[in-house]
Amino acid sequence: MKRRLRVGLLLALVLGAVVVWLVREYESSLAFFPSRGEDATPASYGIPYTRLTVTTADGERLRVWHLPRPDAQAQVIYFHGNGGNLSLWGDALAAISHERFEVIAVDYRGYGMSTGQPSERGLYRDVDATLALVHDRLRRNDLPLVYWGRSLGTTMAAYGASVRAPDGVVLESGWPTLRAVLASNPVLWVLSWASSYRFPTAELMSGVRAPALVLHGDADSIIPYRLGQRLYEVIPGPKRFVTIKGADHNDTLPRSPDPYWSAVHEFVESLIPSRK
Repeated sequence: MKRRLRVGLLLALVLGAVVVWLVREYESSLAFFPSRGEDATPASYGIPYTRLTVTTADGERLRVWHLPRPDAQAQVIYFHGNGGNLSLWGDALAAISHERFEVIAVDYRGYGMSTGQPSERGLYRDVDATLALVHDRLRRNDLPLVYWGRSLGTTMAAYGASVRAPDGVVLESGWPTLRAVLASNPVLWVLSWASSYRFPTAELMSGVRAPALVLHGDADSIIPYRLGQRLYEVIPGPKRFVTIKGADHNDTLPRSPDPYWSAVHEFVESLIPSRK
């Protein structure tokens, strides 16, 4: 009996080790869906821009777009979602620029024209390099600086705010933690415990005191609306939650633009006194 028990425990350990190895071998391909190359650019929308390259601490070279606006109300560092590249997020970047915001956007490693392969830890290094570029070379001290993250980018914006404080944070279509997103699928939820990936947006925001605007569509079919609410609840600093009526997760542009942009402008205007 003891021998059978030992054999059973050994087999369980071996099986567990195999599951952990398989999950960690494929977690990157399950978390990231990058597109290589560069197609549409801000110039395709009639917007002047500059291509920049920033080198990360571990030697990757990232493509950055800088969309300047002399009449800008704020500077926005934009962190996009886990799919596509800067070209595929061009509609969103152009819309933000048209609303009189100066935009700096980065393609993570493995996306667009950036080198390397994406990983959670690697993306945090990408954020570090982007923030250094902005604060050292592009920062306009007369304007509030906003970190704006969409979906996966909310974790990146939260991480950035936790290491180098902005004047405000916009978290759009985000989650408290990746495991919360997988909770509705028992198999993926169990496998998530073997993964090294966490994307802990709520935990990262727990020490952030900058004002936060949380935007979430009530028809989000990928990241449930309740997860946006849960993320909002744990943010300790000044905050506002805005429901985007009828908006789904992959809507590049808001289906109800007037309340969406009104909320953004009101948020940014609330930051301006702190810059005077």
